[in-house]
Amino acid sequence: MRIVIVGGASRQWGPTLVTDIVRTPSLQQATIVLHDIDEPALERMARFATLAAATTGMVSVEATTDRAAALRGADFVVVTISTGGFDSMAHDLEVPARHGIEQSVGDTVGPGGISRSLRNVPVLVDIARDVEQLCPDAWLLNITNPMTVLTRAIARETNVRVVGLCHEVGHLRHDIATACGVRTRDVEVAISGVNHLPWVTSLSIAGDEGFDALRAAISTRPEGERFARENALKLDLLDRYGALAGAGDRHVAEFFPWVLTEASNWGKDWGVYLTRIVDRRNMEDWFRSRLDAWLDGRDELPAEPSGELVAPVIDSLVTGTRRDVPLNLPNQGQAPYLPADVVVETLCTVDRDGVRGRDAVVPPQPCAEWTRRHVAVQELTVEAAVSGDRELVRAAMALDPLCSRLDLASIDAMTGDLLAATAEWLPQFA
Repeated sequence: MRIVIVGGASRQWGPTLVTDIVRTPSLQQATIVLHDIDEPALERMARFATLAAATTGMVSVEATTDRAAALRGADFVVVTISTGGFDSMAHDLEVPARHGIEQSVGDTVGPGGISRSLRNVPVLVDIARDVEQLCPDAWLLNITNPMTVLTRAIARETNVRVVGLCHEVGHLRHDIATACGVRTRDVEVAISGVNHLPWVTSLSIAGDEGFDALRAAISTRPEGERFARENALKLDLLDRYGALAGAGDRHVAEFFPWVLTEASNWGKDWGVYLTRIVDRRNMEDWFRSRLDAWLDGRDELPAEPSGELVAPVIDSLVTGTRRDVPLNLPNQGQAPYLPADVVVETLCTVDRDGVRGRDAVVPPQPCAEWTRRHVAVQELTVEAAVSGDRELVRAAMALDPLCSRLDLASIDAMTGDLLAATAEWLPQFA
């Protein structure tokens, strides 16, 4: 078995993915192939992977800057990249801010998410085309944001078997379990939506009606009170719409135009704080120091599963062990209120037969309408990124709810500034 990690030098994702693979019994005879264009960082991550593999004594490790060599004969291809890195993302945050739009994350929707899509879609599609040629039977597991747009572009433009994986719903289940004093496996959800806005339409906690149990915990348990403080936005949406947004409030905030406003202290009144590019650089420094400590022997290598889905999904595809997990797939009826083939996040079944939607779930009407609008923006964004059509970029920006806080002339000016600032990563618009 050959498991390739494209972007394998990532100091954030590399150690997590490698550790989970080497700790999964069914994968311990695999070869982990790390591919990256950053050769010095790749060499260090290969050292970490070799140390981690030695703890099981079975997984072998390869590292290469040659993508074709990495992909040839692969069974699974995991993609975790960021075209342009922090240099490009700085523009995603700073240009909209100059025009009056603040973003709490800036990697999924809003002007930052659209801008990030435009430079990542061609790269992801190019990787997928290599997969078609070099390992056509492989599964491509995407963990790069914006999840929905990138997974949709690959599914639309190639014949690769692609699935998007995100941890947000898993984190929410854990947080609800903590708030209510139960085990995570006692929390069951039904979900439907898009990545970073999957709507939890029903909730069960230890067999009881979950929304009532969660509200009771909020008023009676310290852990419940903390949950309420950290999830004020999604609880407000639950009261308004009857469904719970299934991602962290920092992501959810960007899907609605009325959260990140001056009136809310740019989100602070909701407990949502803006991420600056300096914050991301500081976090990267922390990931670097953590890796250094492992390589220098100052800290023990991680031994526990991370809770991420990559290794469990591969295990299910290999062994046939059934898992029902939240995944991003083209819509084949699991979201009946949305067009066919757009990428949606729902509970999916994974086993030896592949990956497929488990349930057909329709959220309350307001939730469905918000989701439809974002899907329309995402479809325009994919077409713009593939075609290099600037007018489609302007149309996507004008339709995006976060951008709707500006007048049309300001949206056009912001769009032009973003395209100009990120031009070196946008060859399709040259």
